Amino acid sequence: MSQTRPSQRIAVIPARGGSQRIPRKNIRLLNGKPLIAYSIESAYASQLFDRIIVSTDDDEIAAVAREYGAETPFMRPANLADAFTGTTPVMQHALRFLTQQGQAPSEACLIYATCPLLRADDIIEGFKALENASFCFSASTFDFPIQRALCLNDEGKLTTLFPEHIGKRSQDLVEAIHDAGQFYWATTESWLTDGHIFGERSKPIMLPRHRIQDLDTEEDWQRLTQLMKLNSP
Repeated sequence: MSQTRPSQRIAVIPARGGSQRIPRKNIRLLNGKPLIAYSIESAYASQLFDRIIVSTDDDEIAAVAREYGAETPFMRPANLADAFTGTTPVMQHALRFLTQQGQAPSEACLIYATCPLLRADDIIEGFKALENASFCFSASTFDFPIQRALCLNDEGKLTTLFPEHIGKRSQDLVEAIHDAGQFYWATTESWLTDGHIFGERSKPIMLPRHRIQDLDTEEDWQRLTQLMKLNSP
């Protein structure tokens, strides 16, 4: 009897149902399409994955994911679907489930459901870079020197985060980068035994700022619609 070949490479898209600041944002329509559909389509367009899996605790999100070609072989437990659970435990849950089914992949990429500006080429570049790294993740530059950041203290008075740098010119300061929150590549072994995405052997895949957008408020959503127009062919 022939056996089904286990998947060698998977994408996991986490999409919980309890988003609060933008309710139901993972399936909210953006230009007539559910937000999560963009991530599923980018994963398919990369042609890298044997399986594209959505990890969710929500029946409606699961149905939308399947409509756009993703799998939902499990429902995420409630203790991994709150506002405090990070990326790594969600991925580890998915990989342990597949391992128990005898379907552990060699590499796995976690792709957020909230990155409609992500391109297949970005995912491909991250996979290629994984050969010489433990983790690869999307990143971008800050648009202002973080060494000159200001803040308000507990008394509401203005203060500086780095007083030693406040008077320096921008060009004399080290350019800082940040996690762009779009994708994270690693081997299954690294996900399950390490899980530290931002370690010494991690490699950032740099993306331009005009293709990066947090999506936490209605203002973010409106800005995203403008970026979609800017990035359209």
